[in-house]
Order: sequence, then C-alpha cells, then structure tokens
Amino acid sequence: MQFLSGYDSLNDMYGAMDRGLYQAEDPDSAGSLSNSAPGAADLGIGIGDIGMSVPMGISAPNVQGIYSKIRSGLSKMEIGFPGAISGNRQAHTPEMYGKDQRQAMRELADINEVEFTTHSAYQMMGMTGAIEQGSDLIKFDMNRARMAQQELERAIDFAADVAGGGSVVVHTGEYDRPLTDMYLLGEERNLSEGPDGRIMFKKRLTEDKDARFFLIDDRTGQAMSTVEKDRMVAYPVWKKAENDQDGVDNEDNPCQINKGDYIDYEGRKIIDPYDPARGRVPVFDEKSGEFRTEYLSYDDFKDIADEKNEIRERLLGKKLSDYEKTSQTEAYLQATLETNEGHSRGWSGQYASDVRNHLEQLDKLNKAKEFYEKLDESISPDEKWKLALSDPKVGGAVGQLIPPDTKQPLELINEQIKDLRFRINFERQSSGSQLQQAEDTAETKEHIKEPIKYLERFAVRGYTEAALHAMDRSVNPDNPIVITMENIFPDRFGGHPQELKWLIEKAREKFVEHLTEPEIELGLTTKEKPVMKKNPETGKLELQKQPNPWYRESISKEKAEELAATHIKATLDTGHLNMWRKFFQPKQGSTAEQNEAEFKKWYLDQIDDLAKNKMIGNVHLADNFGYQDDHLAPGQGNTPIKEAVQIIKKYGYDKALTVEPGADASTDISDFHGVMKTWRYFGSSIYGMGAPAQARQTWGQVEHSYFGQNQPPYFVFGAYSPSNEWTLWSQVPME
Repeated sequence: MQFLSGYDSLNDMYGAMDRGLYQAEDPDSAGSLSNSAPGAADLGIGIGDIGMSVPMGISAPNVQGIYSKIRSGLSKMEIGFPGAISGNRQAHTPEMYGKDQRQAMRELADINEVEFTTHSAYQMMGMTGAIEQGSDLIKFDMNRARMAQQELERAIDFAADVAGGGSVVVHTGEYDRPLTDMYLLGEERNLSEGPDGRIMFKKRLTEDKDARFFLIDDRTGQAMSTVEKDRMVAYPVWKKAENDQDGVDNEDNPCQINKGDYIDYEGRKIIDPYDPARGRVPVFDEKSGEFRTEYLSYDDFKDIADEKNEIRERLLGKKLSDYEKTSQTEAYLQATLETNEGHSRGWSGQYASDVRNHLEQLDKLNKAKEFYEKLDESISPDEKWKLALSDPKVGGAVGQLIPPDTKQPLELINEQIKDLRFRINFERQSSGSQLQQAEDTAETKEHIKEPIKYLERFAVRGYTEAALHAMDRSVNPDNPIVITMENIFPDRFGGHPQELKWLIEKAREKFVEHLTEPEIELGLTTKEKPVMKKNPETGKLELQKQPNPWYRESISKEKAEELAATHIKATLDTGHLNMWRKFFQPKQGSTAEQNEAEFKKWYLDQIDDLAKNKMIGNVHLADNFGYQDDHLAPGQGNTPIKEAVQIIKKYGYDKALTVEPGADASTDISDFHGVMKTWRYFGSSIYGMGAPAQARQTWGQVEHSYFGQNQPPYFVFGAYSPSNEWTLWSQVPME
C-alpha cells in the first residue's frame, strides 16, 4: 500500500514506520528504494529474526555485557570466543565462565526469551593442525589438531550449559592451496573452472602457470618439498618392447610381450615395473655411453599416475581406494625421489660387487697363507732369506728411486689379509647403508600424500568426534547441539562451498562409521589389537583396526545417518563467500555488468547447492566489497545478501541469522549500529510515538537517537515493545 507524501501520520497510529507506507522521498527513510531488492519484501524477516555476534572480551566484557546487548533489543545472540587455550581480558575462552556465570546467562536467556548460539575459538583454523611459516607449510601436527578439537568441545560444553543446544560454529581453513587447481578427492573436475572451461579464480596473474602444491608424509605429517607447476623434471626413458613378441618374464616363465610392455636388458618382461628393486630399467644409449633421460612437465605426470594405478590394480586384483591411488602431484614428486633411490641402489650394488671380488681374493690369500705357513716350518731360519720379496711403499717414478723393503711372503700375506678385511668391512657397511637409504626412499614414496588425503583419513575425525560429543551433550531433541563448519577465506581449503560440502559429507560418513562399526582405525589399543602390525607378505607395518569406543550396538546405520545430518552442518558466511570476488577472472569480451552478473550467479548457485542439500545450519550476515573481511553491516557493501537469504528461506531455513559487527564498531557509534542497519536493510517495522510534526521520523534518526543518546527515546525495539493488550491509565493503547 503506497500513500501520498502528504499523508497525515496521525491517521496511522502516530507514525507507524512500516516499510512502503510512504513514498521514498528521503533516501534514509524506511521506504527507501536504495534498500530494496527483488523479493526482499517477501522474506518475512523482522527484528526478532536477526541476531548479533558478541565476541566475549571484545564486544562484551562479562555477563553484564551480554545483558546490555539484550536490553538493546536483541532476541538472538551468538556468543563467540576470540581466545584459545588460555584466555585473557580481551580474548575470553569458554572456561573463563564458571557455573554461576553460566547459570546467570541461562536465566537471562529464559527470562528475556533470547536464543543463544555459540562460536568456538576464532584462532583455530580447521582440524589438520597445520603449522605454517609465511606461505610455506611446515607440517600437520596431531597435537595441534587435537588442541583444535578440544577447543571445539569446550564450546560445545558451554553451549549445552548456557544455550541448551543450537549451533556451535567452527572455522575450517585447513591449509593453503592454489585456486587454479582445486580438486576434491576422487573427482576429476577442477572447482576453479567455469561452465565455459576457463579458470574463474586466481590468486595472482601467473598462478595457473606456477601454482605450488604441498605434499606431506602421512606417517609424520611433515611437509615434503613443494611441487611447482612450471618446473621441468628430468625423468628416465624406460626400456619398453618395440613390438609384440613371445618371450619370458623376469622369473623366466613363458609369456606374451606386447608392444609398450616394460622389459629388462635381457628382453624379459618385467612383472611389476614399479618394484623398487626389480622394476623397470632406463634405456642405455650405446653412442653416448649414458642412460637416456627426458624432461617432463607437471601435466605429463597425469598419464604416469594413471598408468601406475592401472598396473597396481591389475597386479593386486582389486580397485584401489582414492587414498591408495597415486595422484598427479604425488607422481611428480616421486619422480625426484626415484632418482635418489636409484643413486643409492647403484652405489649399494657397486659396493656389493667389490665385496664379492674381495671375498674371492681373501679366500685365495687364506689358502696361500696355509701353504706358506707349512713352507715356513720346513725351511731353516738361515734359508728363509731366499723367500724374501720386495714390498715397495711408494709406487711410480719416485718408487724407483727408493730402495724397496723386503719381507717374508707370510708377512706380506697377513698384511694383505688385514687390508682386505678392512676394505670388505667398509664396503659391507657402505653397501648396507646405501641399500637402507634406498629402501627408506622407496618407503617414503609410498607415504607421500596430498594434504586432502591426510585430511580425509585422519583430520576429519576431529569434526566427527566433536559431533559425537555434541550428540551426547544434547538434551532437547527440538534444539540439538550442531557443529556448523564455516566457509573460511578463499585461499584456504574449506573456503570454497564445494570443499565445505565435501568436509561435511566426509565427517558425516565417519560419524556413521563410529556409531555402527565395532572396529575402526586408531580405536582402543590393547595387547591383542596393537596399532601397527607387520604385513607378512610385504614386511611393512600397517595400521590395523581396533575396538571402537564410540560403537553403539543399538543404533542402526539409518539412524546414524539421521544423527549425522542433525549434528553436522555448515555455517554460511556471506562475507567470506563474497571475498572470492577479488580473485574472479573476467570473461573475455564481457562488460563489467556481465562479469558482475556471472560472479553473482556463481555466488548464489553455490548457496543454492548447500541449501537444497539441507547442509546449512547457521548463517553469518556480513558484507564487504570483495577484498577483505571487514564485516560491514548487510547492505553496506556489494554482497548479494538479500538474494542469499531468499534462497535459504526457499528451502525452509529457520535457524539463526547473525550479524557479525566489525567495521561498524570502529567507524560508527557502536557495534549495535550494524544490527540496526540490518533491520533497516530487511525492511523491519519500527514504530514512533510523538506529535504529528515529529511522527514522520527517519531511520537515520532512529539509529542515531535512542542508542546514540542524543534525542529522547521515542522508539521501542524488540523485547521492550509491550503487547497490544497493555494500555496506559488513560486507556490509550501503547504501540
């Protein structure tokens, strides 16, 4: 309903400021067209639907600080903890609030009908325990990862005591990775590619050319040498059959040799080309007298990885898991380690060959010693001088100028035996150490993994076990405790909505496994079930399954899946998602408006995918201009927040919508002004009481009067607004 600008406000309840009641003459008025967006009026969002995050120690110093936020008119609040491990005055942790304070908060919530949600330690980034120095990954530390899980569990306990349930936000941001090459485990698609096949996101101009990849040792979490996409690697040219032929394998069994099969120098087919000791051999160039090599690019190792996986599956007679398969990046780094391994095996073989020759000489010397010992006994001392032999200490021309020493044969033999024994001992140790180094390198190759594999096998369990803790601490089935993983910054894993979705799916899978499988990896260690066991076939130590402490025999798989979906969800942060804007690559030939429309479509499509899969359990409303996470109030930047909320509402979302004040706390009067801007942005109704000349108040006057304390309190917000049944003594209804 639209009224003329001259409409008398006294005719409408002393100036009801309903959205759209007046024409938008004043851009700061409630009906301002600048605050509208298609469909925004149909969202049905009011003051009571929009909450505010309150970082304890920053926005509120104590329980009284929380009460002051409630008195401002909030009906929803996210209590956040900037501190981790040990808190301080400016960065509180959950355990800085004892039983009395938790009870006080709980009573405040009950009395004022306020809903609390919780945000775990801001400082924790994911569950991998990544230790980084600058832009380099140092390692994934299990102790640090466990610390992150414990911080989340502390927040869960706080939520159980104070909020009685609700969302507990946890940051993702597992590790740094390139934007031009974002792949999920077991999937071929690059998340950075648009529908037209172009790379949509880059951190820097040359990233698609020189992207860096980190690999880790899954035994220790230690980061290996980084792989750089623009580096060429010298790689052996392996000897292969040039045509089909009948032949034998390297066990001398008759077999068919096909063109392209790996063969050894005797033309025998190599059964396992990737066997460290008896595998493929490089081509020897007779003309140059050297082994042939070629330079391969990063892209070439895709085919090498595929070939290795196909051969291993054929030899094992089974499909490899995604964890077991060699990836392109792993194959790239393995190639450099193969050079080191081959060098060590070569020296080991050389030393072993020398040992064999020297052992033969030693045997001959021992026999000669026996002969001369008998001869020495049969000759008189006066005749022994006839057996003396020269023993020059210096050779060459100088040796001819120095008279040689003369020694008895037995003495010379003993000296030679002593010298040979010393050399054999040296060669034995050298050969053994080189072989050990080669075997260690071969073993390391098998344990080089991409970070996402480590994340899937080990680190995701941090989310799973925290979710199990949330399930156990939940009391009200209508308000369960839910861990909600937040999409963090674009340059870290988990920042892309599809990565966030993958994390949730994997955590849910492990949640089901933990509830329904009697045994799991890294369960309860017992004498009967130690963590590691040697494989009798390979001789290698392998993780074995152990008793599962989380196993619940009474819970079916279907029920476990339902519980997983209940207790593990996402926190959608509108501002974090908008930060992908700064990495967005414009389409050739498109206008600025067309590129803006393409980014906006991508943005909203990502939210639609999360929402329709029922993964969103919490929403942070924050705005920015696409560069930094400045936490502007919704409507103050270029984030399509109304459209985002419209999508999640379409799929039935009815949980928290939390404004995260940031810049408003510094550049405006208070952090609460960010909330009021959001109320205005969503067209919330506010009612004024005053004389006719004063009735047509503007939103600017509202925001900077009562709470700014420079005008009388003409306005009533939220819980302070009395019911329509309440009247003054004069029987005039209060609005």
